[in-house]
Amino acid sequence: MKKLITLCFISFSLFSAPDKYQKWLTKVEPLIPQKASIDAPKRKVLLFALATGYKHSVIPYVNVMMQSMADKTAAFDLTISSDISVFKKDSLKDFDAIVLNNNCSVSKERNLFRDVLINKKNQYGNKFTKLSDEERDAMALQLEQNLLDFVDDGKGLMVLHGAINMLNNSQRISKMTGGSFHYHPKFQTVHLTPLETDHPMLKAFGGKEVVYDDEPYILKNAYSDFNFKPLLEMDTSKLVKIKDSVKEMPRYMAWIKKHGKGRVFFSSPGHSEKTYERADFLQFYLDGLQYVLGDLKCDDTPIGK
Repeated sequence: MKKLITLCFISFSLFSAPDKYQKWLTKVEPLIPQKASIDAPKRKVLLFALATGYKHSVIPYVNVMMQSMADKTAAFDLTISSDISVFKKDSLKDFDAIVLNNNCSVSKERNLFRDVLINKKNQYGNKFTKLSDEERDAMALQLEQNLLDFVDDGKGLMVLHGAINMLNNSQRISKMTGGSFHYHPKFQTVHLTPLETDHPMLKAFGGKEVVYDDEPYILKNAYSDFNFKPLLEMDTSKLVKIKDSVKEMPRYMAWIKKHGKGRVFFSSPGHSEKTYERADFLQFYLDGLQYVLGDLKCDDTPIGK
């Protein structure tokens, strides 16, 4: 299958155009770290911002926050895209890390690549309408493989909140990210405990309990293998309208892990823009990005079962 596919990158100016995002950013900018925790060569980061299923309202807030963080710290150059063609090998080779921004897929298949490829309403500026079913299946599988190879070959992946279900039915993706989305009870106050106060990834919280409002994600599949280094643990006893079975194992809301030669950082906190109005979370996200880039060295030994 040889088809010419033109990448469509979305510039920061597009995302920042609405006044409400600019106004919000003005409030948040003083909280964004002035510099990265680790001095390192400037990296190239891709932020993928497409959702085909549930569209979190926080997506454009994350876009403008990440661009401002790139500008202020000068630690990385940021490219924002909503085009799945960016996951072609020739495009991915230009980046050191990918940030997945709440890329929820349609609940039936839970495969964002296929959501785009099978859509025939030009909803995504779709250039794939003339593909056969076999070509769509092959392309979706190849784009998934490219993402897996990207991390396996030594690059970084940062997964924010709803992005955990971008390819939710893939066991290979679940193993790479550390789990798959199962469900969440209602939006409510969540209590998190930093598990190692002296860990470089947790310095932002100063050893204090983290209390915030969010969707407390419950994960499945590879999650039960605990093939990651947990950072923040949720107090399930304080949740309301949650299944008792959820309390049968620890519920970690953020972790880091190795995958092949690369690194992964997952953060469940982030459903609301309020999360990004806190200096501790902003530092946490920047440190997580530096971890997946390979610049912030720290213990990422998985705890296992």
